[in-house]
Amino acid sequence: MTADPHGGAPAEHWLPATTHGRYLLEVPEGPGPFPLLMGFHGYGEAAEDLLAELRRIPGAEGWALCVVEALHRFYNRRQQTVVASWMTRRGRDQGIRDNIAYVGAVAARVREAVPVTGATVFAGFSQGGAMACRAAALLECPCGGLILLGSDVPRELPGEGLRRAAPVLLGRGDRDSWYTEEKMAADLRLLESLGVEAEEQVFAGGHEWTDAFRNACAAYLSQRC
Repeated sequence: MTADPHGGAPAEHWLPATTHGRYLLEVPEGPGPFPLLMGFHGYGEAAEDLLAELRRIPGAEGWALCVVEALHRFYNRRQQTVVASWMTRRGRDQGIRDNIAYVGAVAARVREAVPVTGATVFAGFSQGGAMACRAAALLECPCGGLILLGSDVPRELPGEGLRRAAPVLLGRGDRDSWYTEEKMAADLRLLESLGVEAEEQVFAGGHEWTDAFRNACAAYLSQRC
């Protein structure tokens, strides 16, 4: 990319590149088949962080758990651990396409490797919630539910795709300063306008997983086994 000799902005170009993504898969003992819960972590987290939360959902030991790690890895400066994020404002459209293709490849590989019963339930926390929504609405694999915690719903998704996941479990902590009461209300209005049924779950806490929300997830998942 070269600068404009007359002092203008340089021409911007985008080029597709290949990178390796990472996911964690935990399968119960026995021949199966098993229901599948696929999760997406938040900004600055790793796949291990979300897997630890999903394991704590009552009844999760009976599910195959797959957590997809975002492609954009970086160091947590305080702890020097490797964490990741899903995308930034720059290259958002390209990032969405890359992420959908990546998650679709993971879903296909997991369903080939694991005896899965029924449709996949997708779960996302914080920034990962948008990816969970896109996976539920846009992937070709069957979708059996959608769990969102502290995450808003992307505005561009088709109602037809999201209706496959209905009812959506939408949760927030009552002290969450990022995913506010106003944001949740806007999401509930959006889902209603798209004809997507939603279950609202507000619990005591902040931008975090709590036992109260994990119990709500357990009740939700028990209806989708």
